[in-house]
Amino acid sequence: MTEQTTHTEIPDRYRYAVIPHIMVDDAAAAIDFYRRAFGAREDIRIDAPGGGILHAEITIGRSVLMLGDASVDEAEAGSFAAPTSLGGGTTVTLHVYVPDVDSLAERAEAAGAEILQPPKDMFHGDRTVILKDPAGHLWVFLTHLEDVPEEELHRRISRG
Repeated sequence: MTEQTTHTEIPDRYRYAVIPHIMVDDAAAAIDFYRRAFGAREDIRIDAPGGGILHAEITIGRSVLMLGDASVDEAEAGSFAAPTSLGGGTTVTLHVYVPDVDSLAERAEAAGAEILQPPKDMFHGDRTVILKDPAGHLWVFLTHLEDVPEEELHRRISRG
């Protein structure tokens, strides 16, 4: 019987991270999707004077995400854009550690997410799924399996 080492649920280097703020075409629909797909909790919602959501904050696991409608006057003045206005592409991928990436992937797909890479164990010690939400944002959800020293990471990458 091999001795198993313990590891933290979220690696310390990612415990306190930059808080992403994404823009979408329909923030209310996005919040509903994130609730159904990722188990998000809505914490704050500030409606824009002319309609839509100026600013909202949700929590997914232990991670906070800010979001709002790209089409509200205040957002347009700041030149914010949703992925749809960029031809469907995005320059950001959101990473979130969760306790069970497999069940999250099933729930997200059932809610309408597109699975780009099904859950699988990765060289870096995390079980990972990559998906695209209906607003066009890319997400990487991870369940931490093991702490992998940098030297071992390089060894694993080089062996393919």
